[in-house]
Amino acid sequence: MLNSNKLEIIIKQLPPELQKEVEDFALFLLEKRANKRKKKSFLNQDWAGGLKEYRNVYTSLELQKKSLEWRGD
Repeated sequence: MLNSNKLEIIIKQLPPELQKEVEDFALFLLEKRANKRKKKSFLNQDWAGGLKEYRNVYTSLELQKKSLEWRGD
């Protein structure tokens, strides 16, 4: 692992425009890493409650089958 002091020394030796590139690239890497973590979430439940208007019309099993029909699966 790279020592942060060593990294700071290396960056200070660069001209300002390259220091900015290093900063931009580091921010890009952080964002890319955060996006990968978001994609690994298998149990995304932002849909929860989305079919509540049908709870008195269908049983849970029927609703599950209907939701697959509506999605086209």
